[in-house]
Amino acid sequence: MHIVFVHRHGPGQFVHLARRLISDGWTATLICESMDRPVPGLRVFRYGDKPGGQGRSGEISGKGSVPYIVAGRRVADILNKLSLNGRKPDLVMGHIGWGGMLFVKDALPDVPAIGYCEYYFQPQGGDLGFAPTEEVSLHHRQTVRLRNTVQLATLDQIDIGISPTAWQKSRFPQEFQSKIVVQHEGIDTSRARPDSVASFRLPNGRLLTAGDPVVTFAARSLEPYRGFPQFVKAAALVATQIPEAQFVIAGGDGVSYGRQTGNASELRDRLVAETGLPQDRAHFLGQVPHQDLVKLFQVSAAHVYLTYPFVLSWSFLEAMACEAPIIASNTAPVQEVIRHKRNGTLVDFWDTNALADEVCAALSDPKSSFDMRRAARRTVVDRFELSGCTLRLQSMLQKASSLRARMSAPAKNSKQMRQPILERGHA
Repeated sequence: MHIVFVHRHGPGQFVHLARRLISDGWTATLICESMDRPVPGLRVFRYGDKPGGQGRSGEISGKGSVPYIVAGRRVADILNKLSLNGRKPDLVMGHIGWGGMLFVKDALPDVPAIGYCEYYFQPQGGDLGFAPTEEVSLHHRQTVRLRNTVQLATLDQIDIGISPTAWQKSRFPQEFQSKIVVQHEGIDTSRARPDSVASFRLPNGRLLTAGDPVVTFAARSLEPYRGFPQFVKAAALVATQIPEAQFVIAGGDGVSYGRQTGNASELRDRLVAETGLPQDRAHFLGQVPHQDLVKLFQVSAAHVYLTYPFVLSWSFLEAMACEAPIIASNTAPVQEVIRHKRNGTLVDFWDTNALADEVCAALSDPKSSFDMRRAARRTVVDRFELSGCTLRLQSMLQKASSLRARMSAPAKNSKQMRQPILERGHA
């Protein structure tokens, strides 16, 4: 079986699935703009120079959908060449957000197309307008609609959609939700696991161990979308009440989501200065290797995860799997996973005093969170464990591949054309 993955910065969410399929003897090809990590055995085609003006994930750009159309055409050209050279895939699976899947059916009309449906922008109920000071203007609403045009055109012609959480699926238009299956890509709970003798060495040489009063925060970038300003404000309050607390922050100074509002490192320095967070107790690591991030979660006495109503982070689920005590924002994607005081603690995203109080409580009485920590790991093992998730995804792909003959042959009647690809039980 030959599968082609399409992702702007691949393999992205397909990394675990690609490894699984390759180990099972599949041929796997990736078409991408850039690589975020290597996968042995994965053949890679890059679709040329970066089209200008695409913007970051979550950013509502005023440049329209032209760059995404360019990306879609380049991907279709590569698919067409593969077909002409005798390497036609049996399946194409790709992220629908950046245009790469837009013309897959024009290049390969008889090949099942599976779209990864990560996030559909709406003018209300999600990230846009979540900040009380953000005004959603007519221009914003127009650019949101433009941002979604490529996704709508892709949704119309893919055979199956996959969304990692039910809330993310719910953001898509109702008329397309019947073809979207909720299935997370999976968390490796054999690597992200508790370790009572874990340790983490800070850049200054200090060794932190499990049981120390360590407050952790992790995000791809330290930015408003992931609640970084609220964390710093709360951390400064905690620092005054618990002098021995150490604050360890993993994340880059760039902007991964939302709009650039200034220099990210200047934002960090300004927040630290304004709040009085002790610089000798606040340790900014930048982006760290994954194995170090796991160690950080293993020594955490209070892990803070804040997010706008947006896509759910892998790091959040990995922290849960490591049995780090979770204190998280009560926003929609988090509420799908955390039950207050059962497997974690929920606080209002904007209430830094409440956040500080919960962090202090976790540090002052570590034993009180024992049951919640155990329940947090069980949640991840039961719902997001890697082997189960990849097995279910592989099963979906195998069912989809059986459609190829039916898709290439003329339908005998209209009932055959309307037959669903997947049984409703998978939705």
